[in-house]
Amino acid sequence: MTTYLLKLGELTLKGGNRQEFEQILKRNLTTMLKGTRAVINCTQGRFFVHCEMDRESQVEAVLDRLIGIAGWAKARPCDKTVEAVLEACTAEARTLAAAGIRTFKIEARRADKSFPLDSYGIMRAAGDAVCEAVPELQVDVQNPQQIISVEIRERAYVYGLSHRGRRGLPVGSAGRGLLLLSGGIDSPVAGYLMANRGMRLEAIYFHAYPYTSEEAQKKVHKLASIISQYALPVRLHTIPFTQIQVRIKQRSPEQWSTVLLRMAMMDAAGRLARRNRIHCLVTGESLSQVASQTVENIQCTESTARLPVFRPLIGTDKEETIRIAREIGTYETSILPYEDCCVLFSPAHPILHGHIDEAKALYESLELEDLLEEALRNEKIEKCTGEDADLTI
Repeated sequence: MTTYLLKLGELTLKGGNRQEFEQILKRNLTTMLKGTRAVINCTQGRFFVHCEMDRESQVEAVLDRLIGIAGWAKARPCDKTVEAVLEACTAEARTLAAAGIRTFKIEARRADKSFPLDSYGIMRAAGDAVCEAVPELQVDVQNPQQIISVEIRERAYVYGLSHRGRRGLPVGSAGRGLLLLSGGIDSPVAGYLMANRGMRLEAIYFHAYPYTSEEAQKKVHKLASIISQYALPVRLHTIPFTQIQVRIKQRSPEQWSTVLLRMAMMDAAGRLARRNRIHCLVTGESLSQVASQTVENIQCTESTARLPVFRPLIGTDKEETIRIAREIGTYETSILPYEDCCVLFSPAHPILHGHIDEAKALYESLELEDLLEEALRNEKIEKCTGEDADLTI
């Protein structure tokens, strides 16, 4: 049986609400570990996951994606005796030495004050034991290659190699958001960042067949599925938007077409969100990245939303967004050559600093009410899960 120790980060600051956040985290972890036969225990600010050895790779993949923990490590549980703790420390030290580690230090935390050694005593005794048993390792308290940690709780736990967690807050602890998901690089990253703040996501995609291909729709489904590996299952609402785009192209000045299309998308997304009791919209907009994302044009496009609009990438440059996209696994899918409707209908010379009064007047003149309601009636809803993340397009 293998034991993993999970460290809670920001959750420890939640005071009287901490128990609620921990319950949400446990529920998420249970969902993500489904099928692994792993067992979860919680005690004194730590989560423990126990699994069979042949399930280690599955469990570790889950822990790498779990939002809400500061870190995790494979731990060595042992009896709460000095002899057992020192033996576990030397065993961990041998593993580190075999991995090429040459310097270490001991850190100890004694939650059970009945243990005969205090934290400093544990560190001193364990350091001496490791140096004697594993002479290739040397103590370096200032800049060690690796730390061997000892925690004295209901049992004693010793662990060395630690992995950084996703941090953030457990998904589902901060309301629900509707992500405007295109096939680009930015919106999947925006969704991940909001999930990292505890938001439960649904997604909306505007499909303009035949101007956008079925491959473009599959691409968005795959992106939603990759996000669901971190954010739990995501419901994807696909809205047919062809007639609305045709109306905009026919009736609006060409330079305004992108802004008016964004206004229509925000309008539709806001309606869908309100009907599904979703609290806000989430977009991948970054200030001045493209013509529709100037301050003035953002003011125009959000005027139809009638809900808070969260833009986690608003001050982020493209290089940083790409770095995150690579890290979470969406980048290679996002760059597949299947364009969304925004790109295909972009004017050669879009307006850069639209005036909100003019934008509202133009939008009203489009008379989109019936078309928007028809599009929402014809939505297609899919449940996207991590199992679909390997979908071939």
